[in-house]
Amino acid sequence: MGGLREMAVPFVALGPSGVAVRDRLKHLTAEDEKVLRLVGDLLGTLASRDLRARCAAGLDHDTEEWALRKRALTEESSSRWAGSITKATHDQWALARRGQLAHIQSLEAGVRTIAHRLSLPVGEKGGKRAPGGYRSKQEWFVKTRRLHVLADRLDAARADHEAGVVHVVRGGKRLLTTRHHLDAARITEEQWRTRWQAGRRFLQADGESGKRFGNETIRVTCDGEVSLKLPAPLAHLANAPHGRYALASRVAFAHRGAQWRDRVQANRAVAYRIHEDTVRGRWYLTASWTIPPVKTVPLAAARANGLVGVDTNADHLAAWRLDKHGNPVGEPLRFGFDLSGTAQHRDAQVRHALIRLLHWAKRHGLSIAIEDLDFTAEKTREKHGRRKKFRKLISGMPVSKLRARLVSMAAELGITIVAVDPAYTSKWGAQHWQTPLTTTTRKITRHDAAAVAIGRRALGYLVRRRTAPPLHDQSDRAGHRTVQAAPEVPGREEPRPRIPGPRTRSASAGCGANAGDQDAQHRSGRPAEHEFWQQDSLPLSL
Repeated sequence: MGGLREMAVPFVALGPSGVAVRDRLKHLTAEDEKVLRLVGDLLGTLASRDLRARCAAGLDHDTEEWALRKRALTEESSSRWAGSITKATHDQWALARRGQLAHIQSLEAGVRTIAHRLSLPVGEKGGKRAPGGYRSKQEWFVKTRRLHVLADRLDAARADHEAGVVHVVRGGKRLLTTRHHLDAARITEEQWRTRWQAGRRFLQADGESGKRFGNETIRVTCDGEVSLKLPAPLAHLANAPHGRYALASRVAFAHRGAQWRDRVQANRAVAYRIHEDTVRGRWYLTASWTIPPVKTVPLAAARANGLVGVDTNADHLAAWRLDKHGNPVGEPLRFGFDLSGTAQHRDAQVRHALIRLLHWAKRHGLSIAIEDLDFTAEKTREKHGRRKKFRKLISGMPVSKLRARLVSMAAELGITIVAVDPAYTSKWGAQHWQTPLTTTTRKITRHDAAAVAIGRRALGYLVRRRTAPPLHDQSDRAGHRTVQAAPEVPGREEPRPRIPGPRTRSASAGCGANAGDQDAQHRSGRPAEHEFWQQDSLPLSL
């Protein structure tokens, strides 16, 4: 047991801090679409220019430099548009900075793994915790070259990080690369150009508390009328007072519409974003706002009635209900999803699987225990080597999206999420629970057993199952102390103290009529030996 890593304590996951809802902008006229594209292209150009200035400043950026950028943008648009652009620029630069650090950590892990394997003799076998040497001299030679490549990339990434240099593509690097592979993407150059322009447009505005309907730049009234403040160069296109353009479309948020309406009626801040789906030929409006952190329930309260252990897999969620003592109840359930196809299809599949799981837990009034998965350091090419199938498997699992959606949807239904350390849950679950729970009519998989292990860890119990007591023909018929005792019970792993009394099947230990009267027992030195029917022993003096 000394080689096992220390496991983190289970904790109650925090609720979401923001909300985003979306609705389609229907019945837009040709003039509306023309104005939206003109405004988006103009502001997108300004946003690209501002992002370039922010990246050039690097670590030397300060409030004075930010004020200069904002004043320059205000002259070509408006003060509110300038504020939205600079905020989006800062967020994008910070995101690129975090991605750069994650890339450095991945390169460091790869360099360490290759250097370790190169230091071992060719063909040496590895263990569970450390890989062995490479299989052949040819592979060893190829990896020496790859080590130099990764080392050069690591030095360049570290130099950029220390200098504050980041590399950002407005519109997305993937879409930019698609330009060179139009045949593989099965699109024409004109279609790519349309997507590229739509991806680089800027039509988003931050909310302002106390202002009319919570946003002066993109305004949505309580009855769904949408209007936006035109930048100064496009003010001649206004069709409403004060340099505004009102769209012919009206929105009505089907999801959280009541919450959104309460906010705009109270003039509380709501941020909006307008974007075009060029594939479907549709326009959408997304409203978002922050919410106060949800007060989480104590861990003891989440464990009170038991919970549902959930094992996350590449194509399904394996769930099993456990009572408060850590015992599986009922039958295991499986909520499947298909991660093939487009991103929208994958997202919908995950959402449907989660809602079925949440509705089941809601009916029974239970919390949900799930692994706190993080594969950022586990999908490197160097760590898993030839295990391409496994690397593809964990790379395809939508861990972060599933976790974010689960927390958000559970908070809406009032369900508590308990996160546990994922270490050894599949291995120990299969070892201690798969065989005992398998019957002639029920086939238990490793994933079902892992769900039980996750639930037991969330409840504070050991993963291993209850130890069976000794047989009744052994010295301790009542059984010895098991690992099912609560964690706070002292000496729960010690042998059970011996219970005095008869050891017959007719009367259990300590349950006889004279169990508490030691003098009534037929034992040496007790008065029961000298009854009238017993013969006294001969005196020693004779």
